[in-house]
Amino acid sequence: MTLVFETALLTDGWHDNVAIGVADGVITDVEPDASGETVRGAAVPGMPNLHSHAFQRAMAGLAERASGDFWSWRQVMYDLVTRLGPDEIGVVAAQLYVEMLKAGYTAVGEFHYLHHAPDGTPYATLSETSVRVIEAARTTGIAITHLPVLYAHGGFGAVPPTDQQRRFVNDFERFVKLVSELRDAYAAVPDVHIGIAPHSLRAVSPELLRDAVDLGGPIHIHIAEQPQEVEDCIAWSGARPVAWLLDHADVDARWCPVHATHMDAGETAALASSGAVAGLCPTTEANLGDGIFPAADYVGAGGRFGIGSDSHVAVDVAEELRLLEYGQRLTLGRRAVLAAPDASTGRCLYEQAAAGGAIALGLTAGQLAPGHRADIVVLDTEHPALLGRSSDALLDSWIFGSGRPVRDVFVGGTQVVKDGVHRDEERVFADYRRTIATLTP
Repeated sequence: MTLVFETALLTDGWHDNVAIGVADGVITDVEPDASGETVRGAAVPGMPNLHSHAFQRAMAGLAERASGDFWSWRQVMYDLVTRLGPDEIGVVAAQLYVEMLKAGYTAVGEFHYLHHAPDGTPYATLSETSVRVIEAARTTGIAITHLPVLYAHGGFGAVPPTDQQRRFVNDFERFVKLVSELRDAYAAVPDVHIGIAPHSLRAVSPELLRDAVDLGGPIHIHIAEQPQEVEDCIAWSGARPVAWLLDHADVDARWCPVHATHMDAGETAALASSGAVAGLCPTTEANLGDGIFPAADYVGAGGRFGIGSDSHVAVDVAEELRLLEYGQRLTLGRRAVLAAPDASTGRCLYEQAAAGGAIALGLTAGQLAPGHRADIVVLDTEHPALLGRSSDALLDSWIFGSGRPVRDVFVGGTQVVKDGVHRDEERVFADYRRTIATLTP
């Protein structure tokens, strides 16, 4: 199959009339200035969403109360967890993934920790809820790197988990069984990858973390999201969370430290030089009052990053990237903080997030280049936000303008969104409508 796009962002910049050959879901060749009927619009690499808790889509907007903080938000989340079974988890994930695809996300890193029944009893099939989420991804057409969470403790120093956390909890033997079940089941499925997610330094002991790393695959971990977490880590270990992780684990490109919001200058430089991909979730971090990631210093030191919609208070590529840049502007008092001399702010943000997200999910993606996945987003150049724009101004106007100009989306060469409509969105939404009615307290 060959697709010819009116204009496309390639590894060396923008080109017109770009023919992209695709076989078995992978780009085989790229030819600028090609002849043939073109697909109207601007083609850019699909954006990976590297951090998602799919079930939280069902609670977006329900924790907006006075005197709220992260910990009160967490209580609302715990309350929702008691009402979610495998069916509900799968339906909510499917609705979310349709929304992601329509927003321009083509792959998702699902940080999944609802393993057991609400009372903590494992399901007959240990991987039951993981399978529901993965099948939701397969049905809707988004590529998924599923990240089963290892969660063993309720706080630093192996504090016992609470009753509210019991459906998250596995010992190491059972966690290995869970991961093995999933890898065996999906070994031959090209758009499903299985990594691991030690939940956080407060939820796994050093010994568990060491053993989990040996299981292989991408490794994602929550870290340094809240000031209280930093204080508790220092009280436990004498070190800040990111510094402790870098000192006690071989952190490299397999790792995605999620949030890493509260780092000092030494941690920022060290994480940047490690090769890890910082998982940034600006809309969720803003919603929870987490703080602002030191992106200017981190990127200036060569650090990689990707974006995730996390709790899904927004499912919007442009909003994540815009808020990432605006946080830096508000902190530093200047504009175009994350731009480069040879590329605009929007292009720099987009290209770095796409490349970093692909690395974090263990995918050869994030570029329109031979050997990469044929994950392609087509922007509608007739959309009001993009009229009269070309080259980098297309991305700048999408990210810093208004509206959603995503028109078509291809995942592994298969079109899943056409003219802004997902191929199965009516059925998925009908299921979601019925499910939300049952979840309303």
